[in-house]
Amino acid sequence: MFTARTLWEGRWPILVLAVPTVVFLWAGMTGRAWGWMVGGAFAVLFSFTVSFFRDPERTAPADPQAIVAPADGRIVEVKTAIEPNFLKGDAQMVAIFLSVFDVHVQRAPIAGEIKLVKYIPGKFFDARNPRVSEENENRIAGIESPDGFRITVRQIAGLIARRIVGWSASGAKLGRGDRIGMIRFGSRVEIFMPPGVEVTVKVGDHAKGGETILARKR
Repeated sequence: MFTARTLWEGRWPILVLAVPTVVFLWAGMTGRAWGWMVGGAFAVLFSFTVSFFRDPERTAPADPQAIVAPADGRIVEVKTAIEPNFLKGDAQMVAIFLSVFDVHVQRAPIAGEIKLVKYIPGKFFDARNPRVSEENENRIAGIESPDGFRITVRQIAGLIARRIVGWSASGAKLGRGDRIGMIRFGSRVEIFMPPGVEVTVKVGDHAKGGETILARKR
């Protein structure tokens, strides 16, 4: 459920909340009634923050044509788009909104090699704002399968999520569903696929990273 890597990413917010939680609960144990109330509130925040950095195991589907979700969250867009960085042309795009309650580890939608990693600085609009795709800070990973099939994954920072982490550099070999990074707190992840894929999700669906089939190669 938790890994050392994700807990390390959350070390500072976890530590900042752990200290007052212990202090106030100790005050409650020594007879100060207010300590239980304040300490209890900090304990809830502490538990939520630790939970945010969970990293559950996932099992990718056996279907060799499957393209799996790169992230947990709600499907908020399915549309055609232009992807100029790696596909360099028309693409089928699926966007996933990650609330603060979703797992925030991102995974490889296909097996292959990372051919491109690109960081693009930008703003920090709320991840539900339509401007985030064009203006927010983001990190792009272009992945190519052994048969030449290409997809692009874009991690986008949000209003609260101001740290995008990439765990796989250019040249890394990935299995489908392997972990590639995470974004701290509410955010958005987009996947760009060639126009000919068969999209199998719709707006409003909830995806599980590494498991939910978003599309299939034709």
